[in-house]
Parts: sequence; structure tokens; C-alpha cells
Amino acid sequence: MARINIELPAHFPFSTRVHVYTSHINEAGHVDNAQLLTLVSEARQRFFKALGYTQTRVEDVGIVIADAAVQYLSEAFHGEELTIDVATADFNKYGCDLVYRIREAQAGRDVARVKNGIVFYDYTTRKISTVPAEFVRRSTAAGA
Repeated sequence: MARINIELPAHFPFSTRVHVYTSHINEAGHVDNAQLLTLVSEARQRFFKALGYTQTRVEDVGIVIADAAVQYLSEAFHGEELTIDVATADFNKYGCDLVYRIREAQAGRDVARVKNGIVFYDYTTRKISTVPAEFVRRSTAAGA
């Protein structure tokens, strides 16, 4: 079986920190695989907010998550603080990838890499939309 290998971009214009809470932990005592996507969702929300958007209001359209891939690298535990770096990559006419690098904040241990494919979506017409040029500009700028 081929393993997922998520390539990291050279630059991450956005970074945020999140805490691992009891609700993120599974029976094995580490962050649950489904809960990791919850932490990624929080980072995505903060990324869009830093750009001046919400996930449903990006230059008069919104986004939907088209796919998700996760590459687990090490366990994360209750009480740890995680640094989640976010970058955009692989733009096409209707969307792009959001790439996340997740590390334990204190020691810098790699925890996971995640990729979400996003598609821009007009919630009024219920149809996909082209990528707003201003989103491309803002999301690729240094210090987003």
C-alpha cells in the first residue's frame, strides 16, 4: 500500500498555535485522528480571518473542502501546544490546496502534515466559482 507523502512548500505565510485538550485525546492517550482534523479546521478558520475573510465570505463567494489527506508523523498529547503553519499551493481555476505543517511548539517535533483541497463556491447560486484573484494575492503574501 502506498503511503501518503505531503510535500511542504518552502514558505508558510501564516502560523497559529492551538492547545491539545482532553476532548482531542482518544483511548490510546494521544490526539485522535478525527480530532486532528478539528484542530486543522480551527487553524483554517484563523487563517481566513487573518486574511480578512470567513470561509463563507471570500470576495462574495465561499469555500468547500473537496478532500483531505493526513500524514501522521508522531503522537501529540494532552496539554501540549501545537504550532500549525498554513500555506496555499497548487492553484487551479476553481480552487487550491491548503497545506498544514503541525509541530509540537516547545520542542518543534513534527506531528503531522495535512492537505485540504478547497473549491470556491457561490452559496447563492449553489455552484462552484473561480478563485478570486484577491484571495490569491492575500494568501500568498508574506505574513498573511
